[in-house]
Amino acid sequence: MQTTDTFRRNAPRRCNAPRRYNSPRLGVRLGRAIQLGALACCFLTGLAACSSADDELTRFIEDTKRQPGGRVEPLPEVKPYEMFIYSATDMRSPFSPSVPGGAGSLSLRPDSKRNREFLEQFPLDTLKMVGTLKLNDRMYGLVQTKDGLVHRVSVGNYLGQADGKITDIVPAKISLTEIVPDGLGGYMERTAAIGLNP
Repeated sequence: MQTTDTFRRNAPRRCNAPRRYNSPRLGVRLGRAIQLGALACCFLTGLAACSSADDELTRFIEDTKRQPGGRVEPLPEVKPYEMFIYSATDMRSPFSPSVPGGAGSLSLRPDSKRNREFLEQFPLDTLKMVGTLKLNDRMYGLVQTKDGLVHRVSVGNYLGQADGKITDIVPAKISLTEIVPDGLGGYMERTAAIGLNP
């Protein structure tokens, strides 16, 4: 029979050196445990910050409720709509063309069927009066165009682009009457003249 001393002598010796673990799974588990711990710390810190922010918000609301309220101005009184009755129905509408007898006339219009004369293709301000000519007791005006040509005109001829009809010729000027729009849908007569250009 073995004694205790014999058992102790024959028993394997224990080593006090630290045990080494070479398993890769253990390293993965330790890394996850560290990550979970870090996340838990962040969560607790954020929870504490939110709690302090909520406390500040609650204090602000309570302070605002303690302050005296302002006075709200009453709404302005709305006046009832008053209908306007147009009483000038027997007068001329301002949106229709003017009637005969006013500044313009519906009956006064340029004669579209009339044959246009040569000097009507030029604007009136481009024509020059360069003299007069009297033949058989009849006065003629001498008008020069911008191309340098001189034309003979008499009373009743037309000049310019506004239906300008010659009404008088004297040595100093040629007078004419133009038909121009009056701005209201009608036409009106306008006097014009070409002075002698020495």
